[in-house]
Amino acid sequence: MKLQDKVAIITGAASGMGKAIAEGYATEGAKVVVSDMNLEGAKAVAEAIVANGGTAFAIDTNVTKDEDLERLFDETVKTYGKLDILVNNAGIMDGMEPVNEIADNRWDMIFAVNTTAVMKSMRIATKLFLEQGNGVIVNNISAGGLHGGRAGAAYTASKHAVVGLTKNTAFMFADKNIRCNGIAPGAVMTNIGSSMTSVSEVGMARQGLGMALNPRIGQSEEIAKLAIFLGSEDASFINGQVVTADGGWTTY
Repeated sequence: MKLQDKVAIITGAASGMGKAIAEGYATEGAKVVVSDMNLEGAKAVAEAIVANGGTAFAIDTNVTKDEDLERLFDETVKTYGKLDILVNNAGIMDGMEPVNEIADNRWDMIFAVNTTAVMKSMRIATKLFLEQGNGVIVNNISAGGLHGGRAGAAYTASKHAVVGLTKNTAFMFADKNIRCNGIAPGAVMTNIGSSMTSVSEVGMARQGLGMALNPRIGQSEEIAKLAIFLGSEDASFINGQVVTADGGWTTY
């Protein structure tokens, strides 16, 4: 097993890619912390993992609250004694708004979840990793973090920031046996669209131009396989990279 006895936190793990990553990590032998605002959903994922012979527990986490993040890491170490892998997966969409349509509250919330919470989770994790002498961070970012035509201005900017944060962290701790990589999924079948409380007609029309180039919609399990690889020792020489997984969508 690629992740035997590793301890991994996966945020936003009650559904979609986070759920698939949690299940995949458990299958590969990891002890999994299923973190999500949706505690009922997180518990269902953790219970299914345990029923299939894996090890997991669920914890409700609002990643925008410092006290929730501290509790997440404290409970992980209390339960499993350490942390080996942090998977920052929690995220929300904007409403495809171009910059002239962005409301302050939308911008602030997008960045709070997609960027600031990732930084704060990484800040806690790196302290633990420095103490124990090793650790891995996998940030589930987006093709929107590499290109300008995959979402609205707020989401695009928030994900571009995480790309920079991923690369900077990889460089800063490369000599400390800490790796940090990212995944840039293209269109994947998840429920993230439910976080779109309103949609810009102009922005959606512009974004829709590129969908004709999309060969197909990906499945969460396909992204999970990449997250398993990046979290494992198979990727021991890969650091500071953002790997695109989009079926070739962004080649044009």
